[in-house]
Amino acid sequence: MFDVFQLELWKRLTEAPGAPGFEGEVRAIMREYISAYTDEIVCDNLGSIFGVKRGMDNGPRIMVAGHMDEVGFMVTRITEKGFLIFQPLGGWWSQVLLAQRVQVITNNGPIVGVIGSVPPHGMSDDDRNRPMEMEKMFIDVGIDSRDEAEKLGIRPGQPVLPVCPFTVMANGKKLMAKAWDNRFGCALAVELLKELHSSSAPHSNTVYAGASVQEEVGLRGAKTAAQMIDPDLFLALEASPAGDTPGIKEGMGNLGEGVLIRLMDRTMIMLPGLRDLLIDTCEREGIPYQFYVGQGGTDAGAIHMHGKGVPSAVIAIPARYIHSHAAIVHHDDYHAAKRLLCGVVKRLDSAMLAAIH
Repeated sequence: MFDVFQLELWKRLTEAPGAPGFEGEVRAIMREYISAYTDEIVCDNLGSIFGVKRGMDNGPRIMVAGHMDEVGFMVTRITEKGFLIFQPLGGWWSQVLLAQRVQVITNNGPIVGVIGSVPPHGMSDDDRNRPMEMEKMFIDVGIDSRDEAEKLGIRPGQPVLPVCPFTVMANGKKLMAKAWDNRFGCALAVELLKELHSSSAPHSNTVYAGASVQEEVGLRGAKTAAQMIDPDLFLALEASPAGDTPGIKEGMGNLGEGVLIRLMDRTMIMLPGLRDLLIDTCEREGIPYQFYVGQGGTDAGAIHMHGKGVPSAVIAIPARYIHSHAAIVHHDDYHAAKRLLCGVVKRLDSAMLAAIH
C-alpha cells in the first residue's frame, strides 16, 4: 500500500525535531528532497524554503506551502538540582503533557527527559482535582545539578520536542507520529514537485512548493516568504483537528473520508471562485472530500492579505490529537489531498485565475 519513498519521507520528516525558530534539521531534509526535482531553490532570511518548477506559458505564480515547525518548548532556566524549567512554543493544552517523554536538542545531540510535577500523593484534595498548570511543570533529564546539566550541553534557549516514533498502526492505513501538524504539508509539497518533475503533461504555471517557518507562533515565515515569492495564488497544506472521536458531536473531518476543504477560519474566508475550483476538481477526478470550518488559523490567513490580496485556500487532512505528543492521520486522506493538489496546480491557468477574483 505504501511505497518505500513515502514511508521514508514520512518517517524522516515526522521524527526530525523542528520547534518554531529551530527548523534547521527539517529544512535540511526538505532541501535534500527538493533538490532531486528542481535545480531552482529559493529561501527567505528566516529559513522558509521552496523549489521552483516553471511551466510552459509563464502562467500564474502559485505558492504551495506546508510549515516546518511543530509545537514544542524552550528551556528557560535550570534549577540547582538540574531540573529544567520551560515555556511553550506554540499552543499546548496542559493536560496532554504530564509524564510524556521529551528530548532537549543540544549541540551535543538530543537528551531525553520526562515532564514532571508535584505528584498527586502530595497534593491537597482541591489541587488534585484541578488541571495542572504548565507553569508548575518541569523536565527531568535524570541529573542532579545545574553544573551536570551544563556539562551535558544543556542551556537556556534550547528547544525541546516530543518523542514519538513514526508508526504504521494496526489496520495498515492509519499512521501515528509527532508533528503531522505540519510535516504532512512538507511531505505533500515534496510530492507535488516530484509529480511535476515526472509528468509528461505540461502545465502553465510557475510553481513554488515548499514550507515556511514559525507558523505556530504567529504565521511569521508565511509573511516573509510571500514577500519573496509575490504569489498570484496560495495553497496552504495543513493538518486540521479531526472530529470523529468519542465525545465530539457533529464534528468536521473524519479519518479515511477524504481531503478537507477549509471553507473559513478565524483568519480567512475562502473566495467562492476558488472554493468552486476545488470542489469541481474533486468531482471531476472522483476525489473524496469533506468540508471544514476552523477555529484556528493557517499560513493562508497571512498570505491572503499580501500586497493587493492573494486568493488562498487550505488543502488539509484530518488528524487526531494534533498539538500533542502523538497524532494519527489516514493514508487515504493523504492520497486524496495529493490528487486534489496536483489536479488544481495542473489545471490552473491565467483565465481560471481571473475567474476566481
